[in-house]
Amino acid sequence: MSRFFDDLETRSADQRAADLAAALPAQIARAKQLPGFAASLADTAPAKVTSVEDLASLPVLRKSELGAAQKASGPLGGFADLSNPNIAHVFQSPGPIYEPGGNTSDWFRFGRVLHAVGIGADDIVQNCFSYHLTPAGMMFESGARAVGAKVLPAGVGQTEMQVRAAADIGTTAYAGTPDYLKIILDKAEEMGEKLKITKATVGGGALFPSLRQEYADRGITVLQGYGTADLGSIAYESESMEGMIIDEGVIVEIVTPGTGTPVAPGEVGEVVVTTLNPDYPLIRFATGDLSAILPGQSPCGRTNMRIKGWMGRADQTAKIKGMFVRPEQVAALVAKHDEVTKARVIATRAGEMDVMTVQIESAGGDEAAYGASVADALKLKGKIEIVAPGSLPKDGIVIEDQRKYD
Repeated sequence: MSRFFDDLETRSADQRAADLAAALPAQIARAKQLPGFAASLADTAPAKVTSVEDLASLPVLRKSELGAAQKASGPLGGFADLSNPNIAHVFQSPGPIYEPGGNTSDWFRFGRVLHAVGIGADDIVQNCFSYHLTPAGMMFESGARAVGAKVLPAGVGQTEMQVRAAADIGTTAYAGTPDYLKIILDKAEEMGEKLKITKATVGGGALFPSLRQEYADRGITVLQGYGTADLGSIAYESESMEGMIIDEGVIVEIVTPGTGTPVAPGEVGEVVVTTLNPDYPLIRFATGDLSAILPGQSPCGRTNMRIKGWMGRADQTAKIKGMFVRPEQVAALVAKHDEVTKARVIATRAGEMDVMTVQIESAGGDEAAYGASVADALKLKGKIEIVAPGSLPKDGIVIEDQRKYD
């Protein structure tokens, strides 16, 4: 079995830049032909968008906008063409939000994820992701086909039957949430069955170090994949287990929550993804997840950018004094003053009353003017604290809710 899934994983920086300069304008051109992007990309010249830096000038697409468009104009909201013969499925995620699924080889790009943990043609994968409505089961199913593995489409639940099938068939690999594998293994021990699972690819939940170690003690290597129903695979772990390597079919930016503005390298921000999938060309799609770019290159030899993994949610909307305060409102506050580099809203309680403190990172400035801008942008009055540039934490948090209700 080859160490790498394909040659894309080991491209040089120059080759990556050249490939992106060719692929990105074509993808922007495809998106412009779809009704969903007609307004947001109307003034964009595809030929001028050839790099990650160029993407930063384009608007961010949020899931709420996708949902609103679907309600207004049909199940895919004009962001994909249902008459496209490459689209074979339409899935439903909570919301509801509808996503297309394709019938071309490894449409969701999860073959790379399975290959990274060593799953190949000699394996039988017990796929414990749901095949019902949501696309996770099909994502890992198509990934297994891409590496030549056979699949037990187990889905979720019925643990005794899962153990019976795993023992009878001899499944060697697992795909599912991090914790459900332990439930299967514990049930197998209770039933007196020795399973042959030695590899696992997991997602959809946190893989805590203690749980990973427990699996290792049981002789099972477990690596994580990170993806969404809209985008497919975004990033994955390799055997080095140092961060998550960006998938070769997407472009990832880390931006200040509520904006489309990239953060400084290493800072925590929202994961924004542009997919190169020609059937569903989402441009600057905001995932709502927080992460940070990990500097350097993976010791495993794969050369693409890495992120630190999932670090929380970017949607920090909080209700203060009966009003919702959203990250995009904080971004609008910062934009009102050239000298302001960052702001942070802190919600606390004093007795039975909400208190809103707004920390404003600035080299100077008029506290009264900042107070007026806060009232205008956030629709609430709050205490203003002017702090020195660079003093606010670089943790991606723009609204910090410190209130306790117990």
